[in-house]
Amino acid sequence: MATDKFDAPQFSIKLLHPKNWGVWLGFGLLAIVVNVLPYRILLYIGQRLGLLGMKFGKKRVAVAKRNLELAFPDKPQSEVNDMVHENFKNTGMALIETGITWFWPTWRFKRQIIEKDIEVLKQHAEAGKGVLLCCVHALNLEITARAYGVLGIGGYGVFRPHNNPAYNFIQYWGRTHNGNKLVDRKDVKQMIRVLRRGERLFYLPDHDYGRNKSVFVPFFAVEDACTTTGTSILAYTSKCAIVTGSGFRNEHGLYEIMADQSIEADYPQKDEVAAAAYMNKYVEMIIMRAPEQWMWLHKRFKTMADENAEKGIRYK
Repeated sequence: MATDKFDAPQFSIKLLHPKNWGVWLGFGLLAIVVNVLPYRILLYIGQRLGLLGMKFGKKRVAVAKRNLELAFPDKPQSEVNDMVHENFKNTGMALIETGITWFWPTWRFKRQIIEKDIEVLKQHAEAGKGVLLCCVHALNLEITARAYGVLGIGGYGVFRPHNNPAYNFIQYWGRTHNGNKLVDRKDVKQMIRVLRRGERLFYLPDHDYGRNKSVFVPFFAVEDACTTTGTSILAYTSKCAIVTGSGFRNEHGLYEIMADQSIEADYPQKDEVAAAAYMNKYVEMIIMRAPEQWMWLHKRFKTMADENAEKGIRYK
């Protein structure tokens, strides 16, 4: 598939250049490991990798801890520390889950997911209405995206090409050979066309993407969190439905795939500030289903409303 901004990566002999051997070896080893070992062992390995990462990634540990302190100022420090511990276990598991998503056969993958409630997406598909499927940066996001495709309601993901050509080829293949397609993250016109055609676009409005096309609205306990206005731009220009979705791992190691509700009826599309605040409430709701599985190691509150304030001052 091609878009206006980039062409789908194609395999060529150049990708086998010795400088790319490390990439091929790494992904080859990951593919073997996830296909040979049972899931319970993969979960154990992934979580231990995360705990190992805690020892060598002190800066990211500090970021996750600070995010939780800002978002939940009433939580005791012991609870924050426990959440950080669990969050890094899930961060390590994210590598294994990427391998599962890209390299497991469909018959095995299906056994690991539970279709909880996706009826609203099926209804919109039957009506030919485009859907902005708003998810969050869960650490198992790769699995969630493939699960929608496997369940017959795949869509377009927003894609950031990797600088390494071999990695880029493998990543693109991993995300598109199970029913999903990709659109360049800078190609807003293509995103709008996808929605107007009645298809689904996966969108993640939960991170701090910087001051451009953003407003400052409440997010958890932070009253002025930098929040993208992309949701309202896409919804207003395409007249699409807006549906929130998630795919968190439960206590049994199964991924519960959900598409909660259509929220466009009350969504204040013409008021970017109100729209961003409205969406953040739903983002919070999704995250709180399994807060330890969200990407707390991202500096969610780094951009300040005061342009003269130092970026990232909250993390000093």
